[in-house]
Amino acid sequence: MDVPIDRVNTVLIKHNNEKKALISILQDIQAEYNYLPQDALRIVSRSLRVPLIDIVGVATFYRAFSLTPRGKHTALVCLGTACHVRGGHAVLDEFERRLGVKAGDTTPDNQVTLETVACLGCCAIGPVVQIDGEYHGHTTHGKVGAILKKYVKPARTGKPQRAAVRAKRRVPAARPLLRKSRGGKKTMGTRKVR
Repeated sequence: MDVPIDRVNTVLIKHNNEKKALISILQDIQAEYNYLPQDALRIVSRSLRVPLIDIVGVATFYRAFSLTPRGKHTALVCLGTACHVRGGHAVLDEFERRLGVKAGDTTPDNQVTLETVACLGCCAIGPVVQIDGEYHGHTTHGKVGAILKKYVKPARTGKPQRAAVRAKRRVPAARPLLRKSRGGKKTMGTRKVR
């Protein structure tokens, strides 16, 4: 069993082991683990004397619950009518490209879970993205990078940064220089600038 039984029991005791508190119990467990582990659901099933299939039914009915591990951050891209018309799909495509996952998946480093929603209820500022409860209105595919930068640090791959590579390749520029030739006439030459 991967889930410490005492942590789940603490949640159950908080809700007095009452069947009517099942949704609240599941919410607290998800807040603890960032998803609903199978072992935790089995403990809840035994303690409340509710069949496991019924608990799984509740967990899968509500979109707020997840039976698989979720990322540290949850990014919701609205694809409702207003956001769709204003380019919501282009925003989603850019999130998928930058994160390397499709909607409904979690990045391999468990940093971001990307999801779509039918409406976030703020159509006037669409396309809208919500990350960890913070709304980003009038989002375009060009703003996605800046939005993600607030939540996710770039992975260190050991490769040099682009600016550093460019700096190493930079060759001093030559600029024109007027000089006098031996005959007294002004001629053009070049000199390297350091």
